[in-house]
Amino acid sequence: MKAVTWQGRRDVRVEDVPDPRIEEPTDAVIRITSTGLCGSDLHLYEVLTPFMTPGDILGHEPMGIVEEVGPAVPDLKAGDRVVVPFQIACGTCWMCLTGLPTQCETTQVTGEGMGAALFGYTRLYGSVPGAQAEYLRVPQAQFGPMKVPEGPPDDRFVYLSDVLPTAWQAVEYASVPPGGTLAVLGLGPIGAMACRIARVRGAERVFGVDLVPERLARAQRDGVQTYDLRAFDDEKTLVNAIRDETGGRGPDAVIDAVGTEAHGSAAAKLAQSATGLLPRKLSGPLAERFSVDRLGALYMAIDLVRRGGTISLSGVYGGMADPMPMLTLFDKQIQMRMGQANVRRWTDEIMPYLVDDDPLGVDDFATHRLPLAEAPHAYDMFQHKQDGAIKILMQP
Repeated sequence: MKAVTWQGRRDVRVEDVPDPRIEEPTDAVIRITSTGLCGSDLHLYEVLTPFMTPGDILGHEPMGIVEEVGPAVPDLKAGDRVVVPFQIACGTCWMCLTGLPTQCETTQVTGEGMGAALFGYTRLYGSVPGAQAEYLRVPQAQFGPMKVPEGPPDDRFVYLSDVLPTAWQAVEYASVPPGGTLAVLGLGPIGAMACRIARVRGAERVFGVDLVPERLARAQRDGVQTYDLRAFDDEKTLVNAIRDETGGRGPDAVIDAVGTEAHGSAAAKLAQSATGLLPRKLSGPLAERFSVDRLGALYMAIDLVRRGGTISLSGVYGGMADPMPMLTLFDKQIQMRMGQANVRRWTDEIMPYLVDDDPLGVDDFATHRLPLAEAPHAYDMFQHKQDGAIKILMQP
């Protein structure tokens, strides 16, 4: 089959790889019909290269048709239309039953000290072959895949794999009070969808911050009060502008939907780039012990949120040596929640919004639809924010 493989920093290729097959009784094999390109994939493209191996198959946002199931998968059959969560979880361990499938005790990558295995990610999360491919082996298929109805196009349901539950959890963790205010830093796919979800769920005002014109324009059309980072002399001026809209206090909650590759933070960017250029035998151990993030967005969130407010982190961070302003966090009594989205924890709550009138606007959420063969171009375009690329779906 054809699959998108990682070959090095900023080097992905569509190659022939062996077809997946049933290996365990709880496996399924699905034929991919749509697969997303995620901002987290760009971390592998650029920052997290020390944890990758040439030939790794990328991607974690799939939906498709079941081709084959193992004998311990009672609720799926060939021909079922399914969406597959980005994380691999059993559904029956203590963590899963507590609503934390990202910490699944069956699939935890204990050798790396990490949580549940993920499709198409680094060795830290199991190096499981990913979903930017023609076919996908799905472990723990007795729990993960979600059956969806025939009829509507893939766009209606594909975001259940990642974007929708990640944005939903970001808003849930933000704990915006009824009629409250929320700021969202970063208006890429997760930030944009978090804005929509927050408004649907009753936030009175949503402020959005970015520096990409197309992202700002789309969020503004969604009813978000937008701020272009480039229009301010410095971040403090921007923070003060939003505080002025909230009685001088700051918003009740801030979602950091940017993560480790925030603009600015020049020294941290240099450190990330230097680590990625080292030989893999050196770069891996160095990154595990001394890696740093570009923390510009997180520092802004800490400054911006009101005293006693909440910061919700959905942007991916991976640093092990990051300096944190503990005095400010303590003094402002800031609450912080974070982590990979617990997909199946939220999907039953999200599904009613995927109805005929499409209140979350999923049908036109993708800005680009490309054949899988054009994956290298898709990565390059998304990385450089060209041609208005905000969300890209690929079809094998």
